[in-house]
Amino acid sequence: MRNAKEKQNPVKLIIIGCILAALIVGFYFYIANKMQGNGEEDVKATKSQQVLMRNLNTNYPPSPREVLKYYCEIIQCLYNEPHTDEELEKLAKQIQLLYDDEFVENQTEDLYLLNLAGEIAELNKKDMKISSYTTSSSTDVETFTKDNYEWARLYCMFNIRKGTDMLATTERFLMRKDEAGHWKIYGWELAEN
Repeated sequence: MRNAKEKQNPVKLIIIGCILAALIVGFYFYIANKMQGNGEEDVKATKSQQVLMRNLNTNYPPSPREVLKYYCEIIQCLYNEPHTDEELEKLAKQIQLLYDDEFVENQTEDLYLLNLAGEIAELNKKDMKISSYTTSSSTDVETFTKDNYEWARLYCMFNIRKGTDMLATTERFLMRKDEAGHWKIYGWELAEN
């Protein structure tokens, strides 16, 4: 009887050793993944930083609707988030890359930045934030040709929170395709209900 028990002991020891080794390896991977996850959270970019990471020279929005969606993302950053003067300037320059050259030429960069900062301050004073936006569907984009240019007309509804109240406003955007084939915002106006 003693010989049978002695033979079982090494088998038990091997099984227990394997279980302990698996637990140690599992614990190591748990700790390693948890530490890696914490590092990613520390590096999370703000919405403004994410918007600014887009390189419009290599990744320009391909359609009028996509241009408008990116424009709205920048607008939300401008009007909803606090930023430094440097970040405000970068966002202003990024949004100007979506504008038609004729539109940009209507005012100097300094005047544009001054007006933009004034608009942002005014909305903040009124406690207004752009909570969401809805662009025209791709099938609702009206395209036409005039003066040897391709044009697009589309709409965007902005939902604005003012304190606890919600307001909605719809704007009509006009875009023109430039020589590089990019849709640029030519202008916009408040749409009639």
